Amino acid sequence: MSALPYLNPTRAQALAEALARRILVLDGAMGTMVQSYHLGEADYRGERFAPGFDTRHEPSRDAPGHDLKGNNDLLTLTRPDVVGAIHNAYLDAGADLIETNTFNATSISQADYRLEHLVYELNHEGARLARACCDAAEAKTPDKPRFTIGILGPTSRTASISPDVNDPGFRNTSFEELRSAYREAAAGLIDGGADVLMVETIFDTLNAKAALFAIDEEFEVRRARLPVMISGTITDRSGRTLSGQTTEAFYASVAHARPWAVGLNCALGAQELRQYVDVLASIAQCRVSAHPNAGLPNAFGEYEQTPAHMATLIGEFARAGLVNLVGGCCGTTPAHIEAIAAAVAQVAPRPLPLRHAA
Repeated sequence: MSALPYLNPTRAQALAEALARRILVLDGAMGTMVQSYHLGEADYRGERFAPGFDTRHEPSRDAPGHDLKGNNDLLTLTRPDVVGAIHNAYLDAGADLIETNTFNATSISQADYRLEHLVYELNHEGARLARACCDAAEAKTPDKPRFTIGILGPTSRTASISPDVNDPGFRNTSFEELRSAYREAAAGLIDGGADVLMVETIFDTLNAKAALFAIDEEFEVRRARLPVMISGTITDRSGRTLSGQTTEAFYASVAHARPWAVGLNCALGAQELRQYVDVLASIAQCRVSAHPNAGLPNAFGEYEQTPAHMATLIGEFARAGLVNLVGGCCGTTPAHIEAIAAAVAQVAPRPLPLRHAA
């Protein structure tokens, strides 16, 4: 990232001071919690998009005639009470950092719902809502600052791999398309009040490099920056990302961006992820994060690992000196985060290398 001053130096300093004292706790899964509300099409549409569900009205940009159920990012606009309640549940459980509900809030992913025109608004409002929840929690406990992480997900396409097994050279996206999509999303997150940006669940490092390029462009225009986290995904027990990189290769590919923190999340449970976090901790010249799934999914796609078991595993990450930030991904709930927070509360964070990103 560019050697620019921080956009909000006071918040950046507070975050650095908190990390120097202790291991900070990320929140858990948004999707798992949304599912617990059993929302229907009407919830996803709200009042704003409801006319499209009425055959008496002609479909339009803000009243699409196709289904919107499943577009969890849209709930920030249509059911902010639900999204806010989820943020607050994680804050009450002990989370220090709240991730915005923007995992699929890029024009590439929103194209599945033909809602590309909402991308800036989804990111801006996602950051604003998370920021408001963090501010309210911090007001109750001024000695424990809370921070908002603006999330940039991997998108629904990959720049490195063909989606057509019969045409290995085919790509359904490009670096330029990804760069443009990420730039728009990053602008919304910054304007909405995010303290940190995180490029996460990276299965294709070329996608991530497009995101990092776009973020750097946005910082250059603003002549200021935010801390940037990068979190990759080891997709299975082969120990590689979907685009074929080992942990070492993944880190080498993104280290040029001088990330504030680098980590691993999703796909694997803590037990399976541990060896790769160990590798990352041994080479990373910055802070290290880990937010694994609640174990591996069962035959029904459900995550069964209990909060106590997951906390025991992540507690060992901490005692081994591997991490600076921990949290949960798929299948984790506020109960998981509460147990993880308790497990790392008295453990010192991983010492930073002598040369590290600010």
